[in-house]
Amino acid sequence: MPEIADLIAANRRWAARMEEEHPGFFAKLANQQSPEFLWIGCSDSRVPANEIVGLLPGELFVHRNVANLVKDSDFNCQSVLQFAVDILKVKHIIVCGHYGCGGVRTALSNQNMGLSDNWLRTLKDIYSRERVTIDAIKDPRARLDAMCELNVRSQVTNVVHTKIVQHAWHRGQKLAVHGWVYDVSDGIVRDLGVSVRDMSNIEEIYRFPFE
Repeated sequence: MPEIADLIAANRRWAARMEEEHPGFFAKLANQQSPEFLWIGCSDSRVPANEIVGLLPGELFVHRNVANLVKDSDFNCQSVLQFAVDILKVKHIIVCGHYGCGGVRTALSNQNMGLSDNWLRTLKDIYSRERVTIDAIKDPRARLDAMCELNVRSQVTNVVHTKIVQHAWHRGQKLAVHGWVYDVSDGIVRDLGVSVRDMSNIEEIYRFPFE
């Protein structure tokens, strides 16, 4: 297991390699960031956002939390979303979960996890709504993976229900929201086919009125 000093040394090697491969990279990066993508993902250490989609620093704006949840009461997530959409003008928001998610597994197991139980309550709500579908899956791993997919779909819906995203569409900003799942076992991202690009498929009750 690396020590703290090893991490510092590794950073020096990485910075030198980046500058050698991309001369002037850090000087340019220091002046601005102009990512086209916001990544909302899980904090899991096995899911490094930039690396799995082949993007360099400065190309992906990232927010991560346990089980990649998007809550209207989470000012951290909502602030990142607002900054990405209104200030950085990202063109794509990607909600990316991953199969075998520990947060999802914990929520389904009724374990006592302390403070985390409050955070994971959202996942229990999803399970409660989809219980018939989930319980019909007999294989435990397949059941967990199905819940991971349902969670991503639910969080995509939560993103498009925000005033931040809807206001962007209202003013004509090009913005799409996508739902992906990453498979830790093979390194491949699966697109769940739930992309949303405008207000047309949002239920009336969730639409904000804009003058």
